[in-house]
Amino acid sequence: MSRTLFRHPHIVTGAPEAPRTSALLVEDGVIVAVGDDAVAAAGRVTVVDLPGEAVLPGLHDAHIHSEWLARDLAGVDLRAARSLDDALRRLGEHARGLPPGQRIDSGRWDSNRWRPPAVPDRHSLDRVVADRVVTLPSVDGHTAWVNTAALRAAGITRDTPDPVGGEVVRDAHGEPTGILRENAIALLDALPEASSPLRPLLERAQDLLLSVGLTSITDLDGEDTRAAYAAMHADGRLRIRVHKGIQAADLDRAVAQGRRAGQGDALLSVGPVKFFSDGALGSHTAHMSEPLAGHASCGVAVTPYPVLLERIRYAVDAGLDVCTHAIGDEANRLVLDAYEVVRAAGSEALLRVEHAQHVRPTDIARFARLGVIASMQPSHATADCELAEALLGDRPVASYAWRAMLDAGVAVAFGSDAPVEDPNPFLGLHAAVTRQRADGFPPGGWQPAERISLDEAVAAYTVGAAEAVGRLDVGRLAVGQRADLIAVDRDPWRVDPPALRDTQVLQTVVGGEPALPR
Repeated sequence: MSRTLFRHPHIVTGAPEAPRTSALLVEDGVIVAVGDDAVAAAGRVTVVDLPGEAVLPGLHDAHIHSEWLARDLAGVDLRAARSLDDALRRLGEHARGLPPGQRIDSGRWDSNRWRPPAVPDRHSLDRVVADRVVTLPSVDGHTAWVNTAALRAAGITRDTPDPVGGEVVRDAHGEPTGILRENAIALLDALPEASSPLRPLLERAQDLLLSVGLTSITDLDGEDTRAAYAAMHADGRLRIRVHKGIQAADLDRAVAQGRRAGQGDALLSVGPVKFFSDGALGSHTAHMSEPLAGHASCGVAVTPYPVLLERIRYAVDAGLDVCTHAIGDEANRLVLDAYEVVRAAGSEALLRVEHAQHVRPTDIARFARLGVIASMQPSHATADCELAEALLGDRPVASYAWRAMLDAGVAVAFGSDAPVEDPNPFLGLHAAVTRQRADGFPPGGWQPAERISLDEAVAAYTVGAAEAVGRLDVGRLAVGQRADLIAVDRDPWRVDPPALRDTQVLQTVVGGEPALPR
């Protein structure tokens, strides 16, 4: 039995009955006493004086793609590109440093920010990299930009039909342009697997996540990621709590294997099944009740409603929790319709909507009434505010409305959607309380009525994210909770909001053990 007394003059507990304390007594990874009681009961223990200006509960990213993040850390980053030519220049420089023939499968480009406006296609990629397969996901992951070599290797031709919920974009002659939207991206599954082994990349990503204060994640990538985490766990190399979601394509396998919600242990457990209702705003595939400005369609219903309802029913009947991606107001309405059906049938499964970005005000009350969790990403609001105004205009939808959600009694969990956004939760906390970017834009915050307090934002990144996967033993620094905590270089409650973004994590502890630095 190990006993450790953690001390610091400013420990923020997240527990309403004792918001701050100065000591935590931890026994076998669990907090057994707090404050004066901890000191009095300590006896012969290891004493750790934590560094920095404050100690917080460890933070939990409720929606992350850690395989994407891990591979992106080793790939080319096109997010900073401000034109097509700039993106191609960055890609060419990256390709010149790679071994001959090595596939390029990162990118995160955002053509909405390119000036002058340009439409990417395979021909532009071919001018820079023609001798290897190139598959570049957009920043939101809902569009892929590929070169001719990739189309050929995947067998995508003018005769390839569009899959349900997806589009192979074609030119005036019917030839694929190199742009694949939504479910058409799955056509790239015919390509050989990426050459870089995943596990060492995930271990590198784990260090990054711990370094920014994340002690738990809800991961929504695939079975390769699950296998890599399981191997890390078996070898004692898993140092962050992973709630491993199940992709829709893997649902049948998961059910056949007997996976159930929460199954596993304190470090690695089964998370929710993820479905898709629509696409994304930046890819112009969000499913709206009215067309986006300048577009003829109302977006893409990635999973037709009857299929979505049937698969959700199947998942909850098998004992699994469900989370469903929904960006547009129509997508959110349809997901709530499906959830209402399974609730009426008596299901008590945890039901979540991932993103819940643009919602009819009348549907916010349905979230609360049905007990549906809004799993949201604050940095999306500040990254997309100009795009949202351009595409949505003044239509009556509540956008990135975490204030309205909380006021209505909706359970809210925060995350990053990394690598779509930076996984650093302090960037999300800043966005949640200011609705501004790093440069202070827009003045006063975008739709400032939706700002929330720092207490509320931290709760969404701790208790809210934990409860969204059924965990009641993490999220607070209180008796009976697991000792997941971080020491930071400033007290977030005692600095101006812009300074939140620059918070540095000095030490990360998971289950009473130092996870970083090691």
